[in-house]
Amino acid sequence: MKLPQTVKIVEVGPRDGFQSINKWIPTDLKIEIISGLISANLNRLEVTSFVHPKAIPQMQDAAEVVHRVIDGYKGMELIALVPNYTGAKAAWEAGIKEVTYVISASEKHNIENVRRTKTESFADLRNIKELLPELTIKLDIATAFGCPFLGQVPVEQVLQMMEDSLKLGIDEVCLCDTIGIANPLQTESLLVKVITGYPGAKLSLHFHDTRGMGLANTLVALECGITTFESAIGGLGGCPFAPGAAGNIATEDMVNMLEQMGIDTGIDLPVLLQTAKTVKAKIVQELSGHLVSMC
Repeated sequence: MKLPQTVKIVEVGPRDGFQSINKWIPTDLKIEIISGLISANLNRLEVTSFVHPKAIPQMQDAAEVVHRVIDGYKGMELIALVPNYTGAKAAWEAGIKEVTYVISASEKHNIENVRRTKTESFADLRNIKELLPELTIKLDIATAFGCPFLGQVPVEQVLQMMEDSLKLGIDEVCLCDTIGIANPLQTESLLVKVITGYPGAKLSLHFHDTRGMGLANTLVALECGITTFESAIGGLGGCPFAPGAAGNIATEDMVNMLEQMGIDTGIDLPVLLQTAKTVKAKIVQELSGHLVSMC
């Protein structure tokens, strides 16, 4: 097997994980979890989302979360998800230097998710790029492996989005299995086409684990040369606009697999597991992560 020596893990639990929880999570508890993740040496975190409170009430304290993390921890790579220019501007003013902007490969999912066509989403992305030129932008291509409404998504649509985003000067593209239906063969097929077509692009991957194939897909991606992956503590997550989508790959499960294979993540697994236990005790009692479920 041709595998990398090191892998970068981006923790998305405080955003992707928390947004799917209806019960309000106090800001102090959010900060406690984020602090635990940082103590485990996770230094690139998607900490919140600057969205309208009516859309996702859980994220209404976004600015406060960002301010408290910035004040308490120096040198962290903090990311916030934004759905539009308004959110991007608010994130920038709060101190965020990098945002995740989401456009779905599926037209139907994009309309359900952000109430706009893909053309309209790209127009707003261009607007963000022009009006906030110092902001680093990572484009998440949602439903890259399948749509909850339309089923299979043509690979050509994903490749076209790669083309359009790189022409805009987007810094990174993350291919997302939003509903967790990708299989290893499909993952390899898509990655070969993307890497061959856009060899200089900075790529990352975001797998959900709905059908239990998240780590299998990760292994295939590693063999294809991908070294940056997104995951969530305890396996939290699930797109609120994708019916039936289960959580992300659990960060502690991914770290365990990689470290067992001799791939360095730089993450302290015992400390990470302790944070997962806190999530289990104080936020969600039933987590999909394998290691934490044994605790």
